[in-house]
Amino acid sequence: MRLEPKPAPALVVALLYPIAAIVLTLAFTSLLVLAAGASPFSVFYLVWRGAAGSQFALLETLTRATPLIFTGLAVAVAFRAKLWNIGAEAQLYIGGVVTVVLGTGLLPLPSFLLIPIIMIAAMAAGALLLLGPAVLKTRFGVDEVVTTLLLNFIVLLFVSMLLEGPLKDPMGLGWPQSSKVIAEAQLARIIHGKRLHYGFAMAIVSAFIVWIVMKKTVLGYEMRAVGHNPQAAAYAGIPVNRVLMKTALLSGGLAALAGFCEVSGLKGNLTLDLSPGYGYSGIVVAMLAMLNPIGVVASAIFVAGIFVGADAMSRSAGVPSYIADVMVATALLTMVVAILFTRFRLRWK
Repeated sequence: MRLEPKPAPALVVALLYPIAAIVLTLAFTSLLVLAAGASPFSVFYLVWRGAAGSQFALLETLTRATPLIFTGLAVAVAFRAKLWNIGAEAQLYIGGVVTVVLGTGLLPLPSFLLIPIIMIAAMAAGALLLLGPAVLKTRFGVDEVVTTLLLNFIVLLFVSMLLEGPLKDPMGLGWPQSSKVIAEAQLARIIHGKRLHYGFAMAIVSAFIVWIVMKKTVLGYEMRAVGHNPQAAAYAGIPVNRVLMKTALLSGGLAALAGFCEVSGLKGNLTLDLSPGYGYSGIVVAMLAMLNPIGVVASAIFVAGIFVGADAMSRSAGVPSYIADVMVATALLTMVVAILFTRFRLRWK
């Protein structure tokens, strides 16, 4: 048995593979729910109701989806050029650090100036953080999976040091947290009294911009070419290393926007639990979307809905909320297999 390439399938056929992946995920999860002594239908209904059964639930899902859209876009951009960015978590946190440094009164500016400045600075910090592994990859052949993964732990320790030292809130009663960002640096809420903020709108616009870059620009064409075959791209005159550098800058900047939005739009300050793993979940989001920037929005809302709905479901059905982690992980594995079979067929010898 071997794999051999096959022609690109029709759109309808290509859509059947991810649908089959979701069906298999639900089937496998149903077995675990049955083992836990509950009804799969009631559990899935409770998950749906907890994620979208009311205005509050739906807004919470969209709020949770906001950082996932940014990290999913960051991963999708990088993976498209075969730059394996596993460090979106680090880039998210460094974006949060810059937001706190500039947003707690260092720059006494009105909101319409302060917020764009902080956004640009946060994106620059995330971009430069990923540029280091990109340089190591292109100049010395160092595996970026290792360097970006290790940067996650390095940045977390760096943030911990800052929260116990220079950035520690003197009014925080000893808790390791930063001071609150000033009102001029905070993103407004879309609906008064709710947690959903304009970072979600920024994420939607960012997905559309990334789609335009990927599909309609020279850079997007070069990224796709490098991702398909870097040797052929180099032979055709595409500067592979330069394209990888640009990809790293764009990917790191997008991931840092997740940290900016979480601090400026939701939490108001920086803590070590700012992200419950949004950087790693962004890999799942990007793969579920098959690296499509518009699809990232849908898959981010799907993943966020699973997590939000599972929290509500566990309180009602008595099934552990960890079932959400199983569902997301299984969806990732089945989607990877689905992507494989859209490009290759099994040939029996």
